[in-house]
Order: sequence, then structure tokens, then C-alpha cells
Amino acid sequence: MRTDTITLQTPDGPMECFEAIPDEAGAGVVVIQEAFGVNEHISDVATRFANEGYRAIAPALYHRAGGGTAPYDDFSKVMPLMQGVNDETFLMDVDAALAHLRDAGIPPERTGIVGFCMGGRVTFLVALRRKLGAAVGFYGGGIVTQRRPDMPSLIGDATQLQTPWLGLFGDEDQSIPAEDVEKLRAALEADAKPDTEIVRYPGAQHGFFCDLRDSYDADAAADAWPRTLRWFRQYLRL
Repeated sequence: MRTDTITLQTPDGPMECFEAIPDEAGAGVVVIQEAFGVNEHISDVATRFANEGYRAIAPALYHRAGGGTAPYDDFSKVMPLMQGVNDETFLMDVDAALAHLRDAGIPPERTGIVGFCMGGRVTFLVALRRKLGAAVGFYGGGIVTQRRPDMPSLIGDATQLQTPWLGLFGDEDQSIPAEDVEKLRAALEADAKPDTEIVRYPGAQHGFFCDLRDSYDADAAADAWPRTLRWFRQYLRL
């Protein structure tokens, strides 16, 4: 297995990506960053997927604002990085990553997408707008209740879901009420055609999967990782 930083071209200019490549890749995974950028945690997640046999690529979505990361303890440094990002640019950047995997011999039906925090919402957006093998979203906020004018609520589009989607949420997440999670579950059970599943972790907070954050929950993380791998193996057939 090897890792590298590569540059892909998008309609809005070059985009750096962290890539982790196993000796033999049977499928691919696009790893979508938290609001804090493609940092040590996101690179580690991509590497973990490569160790499981997936060619993993993590696009740095903040290239329009010059790129970079922000520390977990200072959200004020996130906002300048988010200039220029919206649902259109998210799809644009994911498409560039998918094209790269396609060029490497991994078609969309053998590709999964996983995202965290902001990236959790992006996985739902992609599952609505693109047909991939599978998608997993960790504590994706803004799916039910809109947070930004350029990132609308997506729950009303549940009937358009094209990709099997697994959503993982913490019950103590102050930014995603459990009521919103249940609204999403109800909408998906009523309308979605591909398989979906929502899992709630009692006592877990936002960011429970990241062991670099104070909100890390070892028990929830220990369940979420193999659950994610099972979801991908089921639909990507690695």
C-alpha cells in the first residue's frame, strides 16, 4: 500500500487530493472531509480503507479559497476556507474524484463514498444525484434542517435517492437533533427506492468517530467502522 498527494483538474481549477492505494484494489472509496479539511484524521480514514483493499481518494474541497485545514478547536478559521463551496461545487469535485477512479479501472458501481460532518451531508447529496455502489454518512448536518443558503435541506428529495445510503448519528449531537434523524428515517422508509439504514448511538456526540476530537466515542466508533465496511462489501462486492 502506498499514499500520495495528487492534483486533479476541475472546472474551477486544480484540486489536491490525498490518495491511498492498496497493492490490489477491488473497489474504490471517495472520502469526504469534515468542515476542517483534509487533515490527519481524513488521511488516516483513507489509509484505513486502503488497508481493506479499497483505492481511497480524499478530495480537498477548499481549493477555491486557497486550500488548507482548520484546527478542531477554532471554528472561526473554517469559515474563510468555505468561501466558494456549495452543492454544485461539491458535485463538481466528487465527479473529478470519480473520474480519476474510473481512469484507474474502478467504475461507479464499484465505488463507494463516505463523509464526515459536512462530508456526511455531501454523501447524501451525492446519493441523490449520482448512482454509485454505496454511500455512508457520519453525522451529516443540514440534511433535514437547512444551515446555509447555498446548502439547502435535502430531505424533500428523498424520492430521488439513487445510491444505497447508511447514516450514522450520535444521540447527543447538539447540532443534529434526534428529531431530525427520525424525520430523515421516516422520509427514507416512505420514499427511497435503494436500500437505506440509519443508526443512532446513545450518548455519542458530533464527531464521535474522530479520535483527535474531545467528542471521540470509542464504543460508537468501534461499531461504526465494521458497519461501514459491511455496507460497502454488501453493495460493492469487494
